[in-house]
Amino acid sequence: MLKNIAIFFIIIALSPILGFNAHETEYSEFAQIEQSRTERLVTLDSLISLNKKTNIDAFIEYSIEYVKLAQELDFIESAAKKAIDLQRPLTNFRNDPLNAITVINSVLARKYKINDSLLLGGLYLKRGMANSQVDANKAISDYNKAFLNFSYCDSLSIAETHYYRGQAYSSLGKFILAGEDLHKAYSIFESQKKYDCMITARQGIINMFSRNGFYEKAKTERNALIEKIRKLKLNSFLSQEYYNQAIDYHKMGDKNAEFKSLLLAVENFDNEKSNKTVFINIHSSLVNYYCERFQIKVANIHLNLLENLKLDILEDQVTKINYLSAKAKFLQTTGFYEEAEKFAVQCLEIAQSINSEDDIMNSYKFLSEIYFDMKEYRKSIESNRAASLIKDSIYNRSTANALAYYLSLYETEKKEKELIEKNTNISLLEKDNEIFKKAMVFGGIALILAFGVVILYRNQIHLRSNKDLQEKFSQELLISQEKERRRISKDLHDGIGQQLLLIKNKLLKKGTPEVKEMVNHTIEEVRSISRDLHPFHLQELGVTKAIENTIRQIDENTSLFISSEIDNIDNLFTKEEEVNIYRIVQESLSNILKHANAEAGKVSIKILSNNILISIRDNGVGFDFSDKFQDLKSLGLKTLLERTKFLKGQMKVTSKKDFGTLLEFQLPL
Repeated sequence: MLKNIAIFFIIIALSPILGFNAHETEYSEFAQIEQSRTERLVTLDSLISLNKKTNIDAFIEYSIEYVKLAQELDFIESAAKKAIDLQRPLTNFRNDPLNAITVINSVLARKYKINDSLLLGGLYLKRGMANSQVDANKAISDYNKAFLNFSYCDSLSIAETHYYRGQAYSSLGKFILAGEDLHKAYSIFESQKKYDCMITARQGIINMFSRNGFYEKAKTERNALIEKIRKLKLNSFLSQEYYNQAIDYHKMGDKNAEFKSLLLAVENFDNEKSNKTVFINIHSSLVNYYCERFQIKVANIHLNLLENLKLDILEDQVTKINYLSAKAKFLQTTGFYEEAEKFAVQCLEIAQSINSEDDIMNSYKFLSEIYFDMKEYRKSIESNRAASLIKDSIYNRSTANALAYYLSLYETEKKEKELIEKNTNISLLEKDNEIFKKAMVFGGIALILAFGVVILYRNQIHLRSNKDLQEKFSQELLISQEKERRRISKDLHDGIGQQLLLIKNKLLKKGTPEVKEMVNHTIEEVRSISRDLHPFHLQELGVTKAIENTIRQIDENTSLFISSEIDNIDNLFTKEEEVNIYRIVQESLSNILKHANAEAGKVSIKILSNNILISIRDNGVGFDFSDKFQDLKSLGLKTLLERTKFLKGQMKVTSKKDFGTLLEFQLPL
């Protein structure tokens, strides 16, 4: 830029010599205007530098003005530098990625005047970072263009592009491609000894697994990173990793492991080198932990540590949410509900502004608790419903991402096998130079492949046909079982039941008390068997009341304590579907009584936007799902799965030995 300014002033100084005397007055005015604009550009540059760390709003406004003026003066590379610096504050601070894209596009319109590869590639990189908040596919396209424009010596920028493209692939569920990019970024940063960036790239891999529910994979990667950090003696990063592990344990519901990880994070925190926002996050989590256990004094100690820091945490919105949430939790626990509500609402607003689904869900859940304490039950229910809707969305996306991951893994392994086969064939052909042998080899391979394709195709058709027949048979078997149960139940009730009543009436005149008691007991047994075989009250009262009656009978006649939250689902399904829903609940409770050795259970039936969610939980001994499902003698889970398929729903089993079992059934309306 200084070179261009110098050339401009030389032209002005030489203009009389070059024969411009005839228009001296006009050029003098033009020179004054250009000089004024150039001076304004220098002034803006100084203002941008002064406000970069102190006043983000002023920094943004001065930078936008600078880019516009620099383009008017044809200082395109200077405009490019400021446009690159503008992207992050516009996207992250202002939450205005479209404006960032517009500014960068205005510079790229004259990209032919940019000779610096670092600047040109950087513009595409920054536009991709802004586009990642709008359209991941457009972001990937920009990252690919950045690779084309960087030169081989821009290695750090190339590594950064790999990192951000990996994140974009991850958001689209393309985990194999994401992993490749993040590993490349990690390797380049490590070779350049940019260890903080290297750790960030490795954290990107870990976060990819963590965000999509692969907690064990995330833990394995994180342990490897911790070992690497210790080896490189970069101990100031340890507290961050232990805190991240605590977050994963929190999502998994393992409170003890979460607390141990938080203590390790505190133990490894370096006051001089570690990130201060990590300190705030750790102690905010500890405030929440101790408040949940009503250890108010200890929680207050950690809250005072935060409030005495006097740190500006406005730059990191997630950290601000954690801090405000901790203050709200402390106020709620100590009975200051209105003050707690204000902080919780702030958390929700910030979470919504940065579109963080986890934080939005947690904020609604927290507000539901506060409103319940304030006895504002309507608001509590509304907040809880909002949290449930977001939870369902996260669950569905997590399930879809898990499927995408395993499909990608399968496709990659398939391609690797195909590549190995091709290399093998090439090696064989290279060893044999005779035309006849080559023809034989190719012919043989072609025949084998064709034969293999035919066999595989026939096997696939056969397997698909068998699967369809098996599913059809299972569904018809369930229907016929219900019909047979209904018939036997009717015969017991109308036949044997009526005969026993006649015997009872005759015994009332002649029989002894002992015989009468035996007959009464027999009649009750027959009625009980009849009810179990076919619940006639299902037709008389509806499926909702039928389920409630079953729960009440178990609660009254067994040692199992059962609570329930059941929405009215009458007339939402056909009669056959209602029978299967009733059987799902009945068989699940029967399994708890037979196998769980539980003291308590809970049945929940919730009507959501386009489906119902049935969840049945117990605090029993739990089991290994894969072992139980593969056990040929165990038909309970298979029957539940078949009934769920009949209803075109999804079944999820969450169980861990000694930690109880949760059965969830999502059934479409």
